[in-house]
Amino acid sequence: MCAGAALQAHVGRIVFGAWDAKLGACGSVWDIPRDPHIGPHPEVVGGVEEEACMALLRDFFRTRRR
Repeated sequence: MCAGAALQAHVGRIVFGAWDAKLGACGSVWDIPRDPHIGPHPEVVGGVEEEACMALLRDFFRTRRR
């Protein structure tokens, strides 16, 4: 959903920290920004502060599941 919104807004660069191997849409399951049927193609920068972002997400969902 976020990747689609970024494409519709013609965002030039997408920067994110944590990869999502199950549901990700930027370089994971379906690489929406690089799909040849969709354009324009923004620059995608992933894994920025990856360990800190993964820990933040892990803690958030651990708290939500209690």
